[in-house]
Amino acid sequence: MSDYRTAELLWSLVSSPPDMDLVAEARRNWNERGLDGLDAMVAATSLARAHQIVLGRINQALGEFSLTFSRYEALALLSFARDRGMAMARMGERLQVHPTSVTSTIDRLERDGLVTRSPHPDDRRATLVQLTDDGLAKLEAATSRLESIRWGLGETGDDDIIAVSESLALVRASAGDDISGSVPTTTKGAS
Repeated sequence: MSDYRTAELLWSLVSSPPDMDLVAEARRNWNERGLDGLDAMVAATSLARAHQIVLGRINQALGEFSLTFSRYEALALLSFARDRGMAMARMGERLQVHPTSVTSTIDRLERDGLVTRSPHPDDRRATLVQLTDDGLAKLEAATSRLESIRWGLGETGDDDIIAVSESLALVRASAGDDISGSVPTTTKGAS
Protein backbone atom coordinates (compact mmCIF):
# COMPACT_ATOMS: atom_id res chain seq x y z
CA MET A 1 0.00 0.00 0.00
CA SER A 2 1.42 3.43 -0.90
CA ASP A 3 2.33 5.97 1.77
CA TYR A 4 -0.45 8.27 0.56
CA ARG A 5 -3.04 5.48 0.57
CA THR A 6 -2.04 4.56 4.12
CA ALA A 7 -2.26 8.23 5.15
CA GLU A 8 -5.73 8.50 3.57
CA LEU A 9 -6.89 5.38 5.41
CA LEU A 10 -5.58 6.68 8.73
CA TRP A 11 -7.23 10.05 8.15
CA SER A 12 -10.56 8.35 7.40
CA LEU A 13 -10.32 6.60 10.77
CA VAL A 14 -9.77 9.95 12.48
CA SER A 15 -12.12 12.19 10.51
CA SER A 16 -15.00 9.72 10.81
CA PRO A 17 -14.73 8.38 14.35
CA PRO A 18 -16.86 5.38 15.23
CA ASP A 19 -20.28 6.09 16.73
CA MET A 20 -19.38 4.10 19.84
CA ASP A 21 -16.44 3.69 22.18
CA LEU A 22 -14.78 0.65 20.62
CA VAL A 23 -12.32 0.31 23.49
CA ALA A 24 -15.18 0.26 26.00
CA GLU A 25 -16.94 -2.34 23.85
CA ALA A 26 -13.78 -4.47 23.77
CA ARG A 27 -13.53 -4.12 27.56
CA ARG A 28 -17.14 -5.19 28.02
CA ASN A 29 -16.74 -8.22 25.74
CA TRP A 30 -13.45 -9.22 27.36
CA ASN A 31 -14.91 -8.86 30.84
CA GLU A 32 -18.10 -10.79 29.98
CA ARG A 33 -16.01 -13.74 28.86
CA GLY A 34 -13.95 -13.61 32.04
CA LEU A 35 -10.67 -13.36 30.15
CA ASP A 36 -7.48 -12.43 31.97
CA GLY A 37 -5.42 -9.31 31.37
CA LEU A 38 -8.34 -6.91 31.02
CA ASP A 39 -6.41 -3.77 31.98
CA ALA A 40 -3.46 -4.64 29.74
CA MET A 41 -5.80 -5.37 26.80
CA VAL A 42 -7.60 -2.05 27.31
CA ALA A 43 -4.29 -0.17 27.53
CA ALA A 44 -2.96 -1.84 24.36
CA THR A 45 -6.20 -1.25 22.46
CA SER A 46 -6.31 2.38 23.62
CA LEU A 47 -2.70 2.84 22.53
CA ALA A 48 -3.45 1.36 19.10
CA ARG A 49 -6.48 3.67 18.65
CA ALA A 50 -4.52 6.72 19.86
CA HIS A 51 -1.77 5.82 17.37
CA GLN A 52 -4.33 5.82 14.55
CA ILE A 53 -5.65 9.21 15.64
CA VAL A 54 -2.28 10.91 16.12
CA LEU A 55 -0.71 9.50 12.95
CA GLY A 56 -3.84 10.37 10.96
CA ARG A 57 -3.71 13.97 12.17
CA ILE A 58 0.02 14.21 11.49
CA ASN A 59 -0.28 12.79 7.97
CA GLN A 60 -3.23 15.08 7.24
CA ALA A 61 -1.14 18.12 8.20
CA LEU A 62 1.92 16.86 6.31
CA GLY A 63 -0.22 16.23 3.23
CA GLU A 64 -0.34 20.02 2.82
CA PHE A 65 3.40 19.75 2.01
CA SER A 66 3.09 16.56 -0.09
CA LEU A 67 4.84 14.67 2.72
CA THR A 68 4.02 11.63 4.79
CA PHE A 69 5.34 11.05 8.29
CA SER A 70 7.98 8.61 7.03
CA ARG A 71 9.30 11.20 4.56
CA TYR A 72 9.16 13.91 7.21
CA GLU A 73 11.18 11.72 9.60
CA ALA A 74 13.83 11.16 6.92
CA LEU A 75 14.13 14.90 6.29
CA ALA A 76 14.32 15.61 10.02
CA LEU A 77 17.01 12.96 10.53
CA LEU A 78 19.10 14.46 7.75
CA SER A 79 18.66 17.97 9.18
CA PHE A 80 20.24 16.82 12.45
CA ALA A 81 23.20 15.12 10.75
CA ARG A 82 26.58 16.72 10.26
CA ASP A 83 26.55 18.54 6.92
CA ARG A 84 22.89 17.46 6.54
CA GLY A 85 23.98 14.11 5.07
CA MET A 86 23.96 10.46 6.07
CA ALA A 87 24.54 7.04 4.56
CA MET A 88 21.31 5.31 3.55
CA ALA A 89 22.10 2.22 5.62
CA ARG A 90 22.56 4.37 8.71
CA MET A 91 19.27 6.13 7.98
CA GLY A 92 17.52 2.76 8.01
CA GLU A 93 19.06 1.93 11.39
CA ARG A 94 18.10 5.28 12.86
CA LEU A 95 14.58 5.24 11.44
CA GLN A 96 14.21 1.55 12.36
CA VAL A 97 12.92 0.57 8.94
CA HIS A 98 13.84 -2.02 6.34
CA PRO A 99 16.39 -0.93 3.69
CA THR A 100 13.71 -1.24 0.99
CA SER A 101 11.57 1.30 2.86
CA VAL A 102 14.48 3.73 3.09
CA THR A 103 15.14 3.37 -0.63
CA SER A 104 11.48 4.04 -1.47
CA THR A 105 11.37 7.06 0.83
CA ILE A 106 14.59 8.51 -0.56
CA ASP A 107 13.46 7.83 -4.16
CA ARG A 108 10.39 10.00 -3.60
CA LEU A 109 12.27 12.74 -1.72
CA GLU A 110 14.91 12.83 -4.46
CA ARG A 111 12.24 13.02 -7.17
CA ASP A 112 10.75 16.01 -5.31
CA GLY A 113 14.16 17.73 -5.10
CA LEU A 114 14.28 17.54 -1.31
CA VAL A 115 17.38 15.32 -1.10
CA THR A 116 20.25 14.28 -3.33
CA ARG A 117 21.92 10.91 -3.51
CA SER A 118 25.61 10.33 -4.31
CA PRO A 119 28.37 7.80 -3.74
CA HIS A 120 29.71 8.05 -0.19
CA PRO A 121 33.13 9.80 -0.29
CA ASP A 122 34.68 7.48 2.32
CA ASP A 123 32.95 4.16 1.60
CA ARG A 124 32.47 2.99 -2.00
CA ARG A 125 29.82 0.49 -0.88
CA ALA A 126 27.58 3.19 0.64
CA THR A 127 25.26 5.82 -0.75
CA LEU A 128 25.16 9.26 0.85
CA VAL A 129 21.87 11.13 1.10
CA GLN A 130 22.05 14.90 1.47
CA LEU A 131 19.25 17.29 2.47
CA THR A 132 18.85 20.11 -0.06
CA ASP A 133 18.02 23.72 0.77
CA ASP A 134 14.51 23.10 -0.60
CA GLY A 135 14.25 20.04 1.62
CA LEU A 136 15.27 22.04 4.68
CA ALA A 137 12.77 24.80 3.85
CA LYS A 138 9.96 22.26 3.43
CA LEU A 139 10.96 20.52 6.67
CA GLU A 140 10.87 23.82 8.59
CA ALA A 141 7.44 24.74 7.20
CA ALA A 142 6.07 21.25 7.92
CA THR A 143 7.49 21.34 11.45
CA SER A 144 5.75 24.65 12.10
CA ARG A 145 2.50 23.08 10.92
CA LEU A 146 2.97 20.06 13.19
CA GLU A 147 3.69 22.36 16.11
CA SER A 148 0.46 24.24 15.34
CA ILE A 149 -1.53 21.00 15.79
CA ARG A 150 0.52 19.95 18.82
CA TRP A 151 1.89 16.98 16.86
CA GLY A 152 -1.59 15.50 16.52
CA LEU A 153 -2.22 15.41 20.26
CA GLY A 154 -5.07 17.89 20.08
CA GLU A 155 -6.18 19.40 23.35
CA THR A 156 -4.15 17.04 25.50
CA GLY A 157 -2.61 19.08 28.32
CA ASP A 158 1.14 19.45 28.82
CA ASP A 159 1.17 17.44 32.06
CA ASP A 160 -0.81 14.64 30.41
CA ILE A 161 1.60 14.60 27.46
CA ILE A 162 4.50 14.15 29.87
CA ALA A 163 2.63 11.39 31.74
CA VAL A 164 1.93 9.55 28.47
CA SER A 165 5.59 9.87 27.44
CA GLU A 166 6.71 8.50 30.80
CA SER A 167 4.29 5.55 30.60
CA LEU A 168 5.30 4.71 27.03
CA ALA A 169 8.97 4.89 28.04
CA LEU A 170 8.32 1.98 30.41
CA VAL A 171 6.90 -0.08 27.54
CA ARG A 172 9.90 0.80 25.37
CA ALA A 173 12.32 -0.05 28.19
CA SER A 174 10.66 -3.45 28.61
CA ALA A 175 11.57 -4.14 24.96
CA GLY A 176 15.19 -3.18 25.56
CA ASP A 177 15.10 0.41 24.30
CA ASP A 178 17.54 2.81 25.91
CA ILE A 179 15.18 5.46 27.26
CA SER A 180 17.77 7.63 28.97
CA GLY A 181 17.13 11.19 27.94
CA SER A 182 13.90 10.54 26.07
CA VAL A 183 11.43 11.17 28.88
CA PRO A 184 10.41 14.83 29.05
CA THR A 185 11.14 16.64 32.28
CA THR A 186 9.87 20.09 31.32
CA THR A 187 7.22 21.73 29.23
CA LYS A 188 9.73 24.13 27.64
CA GLY A 189 8.46 25.02 24.23
CA ALA A 190 4.97 23.70 24.94
CA SER A 191 2.12 25.76 23.62
